[in-house]
Amino acid sequence: MKRARFTEEQIIAVLKEHEAGAKTADLARKHGVSEATIY
Repeated sequence: MKRARFTEEQIIAVLKEHEAGAKTADLARKHGVSEATIY
């Protein structure tokens, strides 16, 4: 089985930041993921 790269807590934190109005590009850069990963 494939191991998750990010913990559930990390994913939730990024999504909450996104819902709070942070730009996708800024979040992607800050957390080291692609914009597509956030969507």
